Amino acid sequence: QVQLVESGGGLVQPGGSLRLSCAASGSIFSIKAMGWYRRAPGKERESVAFIRNGITTDYGDSVKGRFTISRDNANNTVYLQMNGLKPEDTAVYYCYAGAGGLILNEYEHEYWGQGTQVTVSS
Repeated sequence: QVQLVESGGGLVQPGGSLRLSCAASGSIFSIKAMGWYRRAPGKERESVAFIRNGITTDYGDSVKGRFTISRDNANNTVYLQMNGLKPEDTAVYYCYAGAGGLILNEYEHEYWGQGTQVTVSS
């Protein structure tokens, strides 16, 4: 079992920055990938950024060049640095972890954080 606790959301002006944190606990050694999804009102869930196997990163097209995902293995924490924020980035951001399984990039279990609200507005 893995538990994910998010922090760092809030209200920011357009062009500003935020850093989200996601701390994992429990069976942390089973985690193979961590990342972030987001969901805005009236929109489908969108993949934002992921780091797989501790080294490989992927970003959604809408955030490339603005967002950076990183991982602190010592603290079992993943960060999402968000720069150049736009109003369309407003959403609830959910931390995700994929764990277990014998095949790379396929997971036996999936875990979700509680979500943290990011609002970009002047």
